[in-house]
Amino acid sequence: MIETAITMYGAYWCPDCRRSKHFLGEHQIPYRWVDIEQESEGEQFVIEANHGRRIIPTLVFEDGSILVEPSNADLAAKLGLKMVASRSHYDLVIVGGGPAGLTAAIFSTREGLDTLIIERAAIGGQAALTEKIDNMPGFHESVAGIDFCQRLRQQAEKFGVEILQAQDVVSLHSHDNYHCVNTADGSQYSGNALLISTGSRYRRLRVPGENAYLGAGVHFCASCDGAFYKGKQIAVVGGGNSATEESLLLTKYADKVTMLVRGGEFNASKIIQENVLADPKIEVRWHTEVQEFIGEKSKLKRVLVRNNQTGQESLLTAEGAFIFIGMMPNTDFLNGSDINTNEWGFIITGHDLVHDRDHPAGFEEREPAFLETSVPGIFAAGDVRDGSTKQVAAAIGEGSSAATMIHQYLKTV
Repeated sequence: MIETAITMYGAYWCPDCRRSKHFLGEHQIPYRWVDIEQESEGEQFVIEANHGRRIIPTLVFEDGSILVEPSNADLAAKLGLKMVASRSHYDLVIVGGGPAGLTAAIFSTREGLDTLIIERAAIGGQAALTEKIDNMPGFHESVAGIDFCQRLRQQAEKFGVEILQAQDVVSLHSHDNYHCVNTADGSQYSGNALLISTGSRYRRLRVPGENAYLGAGVHFCASCDGAFYKGKQIAVVGGGNSATEESLLLTKYADKVTMLVRGGEFNASKIIQENVLADPKIEVRWHTEVQEFIGEKSKLKRVLVRNNQTGQESLLTAEGAFIFIGMMPNTDFLNGSDINTNEWGFIITGHDLVHDRDHPAGFEEREPAFLETSVPGIFAAGDVRDGSTKQVAAAIGEGSSAATMIHQYLKTV
């Protein structure tokens, strides 16, 4: 066991805090827990350590150094942990440990394939940060995202899946029948087949003040940061399912939630729209776009908005702003590879690769399988794929389908 003294400042409802706790627990590393909602001195320390921002988890180490919202890779590096797989070659390497990747791994190992998952952050991806999942088949009551993803992980490990956490995949290449991925620590792992299920991340507005007030008023996760705004006025940017669902969640904390919607209607399910419009705590401003985030003393105080029909600008009082305007795929590591992506970076698969265009190299005698990429033997599933529905249940379905397609592919190589 590694001998070290760590103090972790956080809150019980914070998924990133639970992830850091779980990471430390897996490696039997002792730490002291300070709940900033119960200890005002702890909250003040977090604010001072982060220059006025209330960001958790904040971890303080024995040497006095501090890590704020660390990834598992950050923690591994700080603690001197060597995160390497047991061997360098597998039947199947899966990049990304969200619902799609975990499900594919469950099905592939049951088919007898040696399978490695490489995940850069928390197992479960964005799904693990979701406060609750209400539309998961088989769960008549909602299930916490982190709990559901832990069940998937336990099931995968039961069947023998090897999971390598805290590793960034920085590039990939193929030669002959082998597909190789390179990780940030300099390691290389190869597989006869490869599945990319790296998911997506929150899209930003890219307006003045957004970066300056990240964690000090500007957020992308209501379940992570909503409790900081008890009794306050906040804004939610967006008009889709995520924005409407998270607005309803935020009414548990804030006195008033103002939704800023660029268009003239929601792009969300009917029942959620009805719930939002009926909630007395929620005000909806249509045809409204954020121009700037404005603050005082390192904290957000107001949002400059513009009506995109009249051109009129106004200041909105808001101590917190939660942005839900869509996702960006985690495909930066594909730069320079032969994997085809669309203009937004999502991976193109199946018939879309050959519709009204020449077949990619390697597909001269057959069409790509539905979830196969432009490189034979490399597949994609879940939110990272062009055409996916960005739902947990859909990602699980794609993961199981990908495993079946991979099993069939491996019979040919």
